[in-house]
Amino acid sequence: MTDRLETMRAMAARQPNNALVRFGLANELLKANLLEEAATELGAYLATYDDEGNGWLRYCDTLVALGRHDEARAAAERGKDAASRYGHGTLMQEFDERGY
Repeated sequence: MTDRLETMRAMAARQPNNALVRFGLANELLKANLLEEAATELGAYLATYDDEGNGWLRYCDTLVALGRHDEARAAAERGKDAASRYGHGTLMQEFDERGY
């Protein structure tokens, strides 16, 4: 594992309620291809933070990679809503292009 991943794990352990630390940890887990753990961290992040859509897209991609298509579709609806709310039209297109 990378030093950055271990640093992010330690930060998340010290600050479990810090959504942005959880998002950072999730991204490092994705880089390390630790998809189950990344999905858990992204889910925790999204449960506590008003993401503008990018986090939702990463979550959907991760769920699809894990074969959890129904969950990905449900998450995509929330992601599209967030992207729309924040005026991110191109992000909404990305959801559609990926079939979510």
